[in-house]
Parts: sequence; C-alpha cells; structure tokens
Amino acid sequence: MISRVALGTAAEDLALCYLEAQGLMLVMRNFRCRAGELDLIMREGENLVFVEVRSRRYTRYGTPAESVTHAKQQKLLRAAAFYLQRQRLDPPCRFDVVAILRSGGEPNIEWIRDAFQLN
Repeated sequence: MISRVALGTAAEDLALCYLEAQGLMLVMRNFRCRAGELDLIMREGENLVFVEVRSRRYTRYGTPAESVTHAKQQKLLRAAAFYLQRQRLDPPCRFDVVAILRSGGEPNIEWIRDAFQLN
C-alpha cells in the first residue's frame, strides 16, 4: 500500500505539471511555517498564485474541492500572509485549488482559479 505522503507528493507532481502546461511558473513548493503549509506557490504574469492540491480516490465523503473547508482556507490565508511578509512581497495574489479525483483510469483534474478570497 502506498503511503499518504507518497500519494500527496504524486498529486502535487501531477498538479505542478498541469499548471506548468497552462503557463504558470513554479516559485516554491511545500512552504511550511507555524501557520501551515502551502503546497505550491506559482507565478502567472504579475500574480502570485497560492495553490492547494487535494486528491481523493472516492467521493463518498465529498469531492476533493469540497475538502477545502473554511478552516483550511483560513490556515492557507495565514500561511500566505506569513510567506509574503517574510519575502517582503506585495504582489497581486490569488488562491487556487487543484482537485484531483483518482477513481480509476486517468485522473480527473479540476483547476479552480480564485477559489476563495482574502477576507
């Protein structure tokens, strides 16, 4: 059986390849701080894009995108604020979600641009 870490890494690899094919450029991967973790930090033009990658094999407990709860969004917002402060950056930013459903065969990738806002 494959570990959760290995599955998560594989999902991030797939999301990264997908986003790079769409023209985004990787800035950093797996930024960690006390506030949480940012899976992918990408650049699209002038925008800095914080990407949360979610993967599931089944939808019995909801879709991968539905697993990005309000609480998770708040953690991502705090981690992004910490990253921006540490890097002394103030670019336009957005938060995207890449949801991957692996229910057999080819994985289904859903890219949700601007999935949630700073509040």
